[in-house]
Amino acid sequence: MAEILDYRIVVRVAAHGSLAGAARELDLAPDVVSKRLTRLEASLGIRLFNRTTRSLSLTEAGQQFSDHVAVALGAIEEAESAATGSLAEARGVLRVTAPTSFGRLHIAPALGRFLTEHPRVDLAVSLSDDFVDLAATGTDVAVRIMLPEDSSLVARRLTTNRRLLCATPDYLARHGVPRRFEDLEAHRLLAASGHSLWRLHGPAGPVLYRPRSRVTSDSSEVIRAAILGGLGIGLRSTWDVCDQLRSGELVQVLPDFEGDPGVGIYALYTSRAHVPRKIRAFVDFVAALIPPRPEWDRDLPVAEMPRGRVAALR
Repeated sequence: MAEILDYRIVVRVAAHGSLAGAARELDLAPDVVSKRLTRLEASLGIRLFNRTTRSLSLTEAGQQFSDHVAVALGAIEEAESAATGSLAEARGVLRVTAPTSFGRLHIAPALGRFLTEHPRVDLAVSLSDDFVDLAATGTDVAVRIMLPEDSSLVARRLTTNRRLLCATPDYLARHGVPRRFEDLEAHRLLAASGHSLWRLHGPAGPVLYRPRSRVTSDSSEVIRAAILGGLGIGLRSTWDVCDQLRSGELVQVLPDFEGDPGVGIYALYTSRAHVPRKIRAFVDFVAALIPPRPEWDRDLPVAEMPRGRVAALR
């Protein structure tokens, strides 16, 4: 009969995409991981992973099995947490996902402090701009930038996500300064493929605008680099470009139009009667890390835009 360790092995091999990575996390020898996995497959009568000398990937049956097992293991951790009481120390593997750029800039640098405060917690952090299914992947906490939505997830709002239209002074000097919203049609615009619809708010209310981006990329960081390189106008979050706005390397464009103020930064976790201490500890930690009025929104100057011709409408 399979043991809980065998199920943990499946989930961690699937997460790492390798036997060696799972072995390191579980503190097991790689040959032990391989043998237990082979024994489990024989017991189930199915192949969970396709293995070659160079790669390892889940089969369709393996993907379904791994997803269900991840949920089951989460329920076991929940039961353990409930049994040990609310005063129990946070412990176990905490699986967190966050947007790539935001996670790298504002979550990752603080993880050492979190681990120091909670020495019995191990972190498995995934940075991705995709909206990960928490239940299906066994993820404990997601930090997301989004509009409020009806969901089975518990959502704790951390702060507003302020977004501005911006460009370099050099770009505006060469291509003109847009004075009206319609002037954007004559400009080079830059947006990542996942942000192909700009949700803005202007003097007359909400505005939905679909820019024709001159650079196509699924990476928001590529678009950021393109904006800083003077290639066009983009919509960026202040947490991403506050230093450049303060230094004058970037200038706000059309200041009457900003991103939808309803978009916020949230910490999400699955709704449970007894929230494990490790989840509660991390959500509280992130909430303290990102206060309602974060540092990146303080004292942002509204730089004077360089003089230049007004861009003509196409």
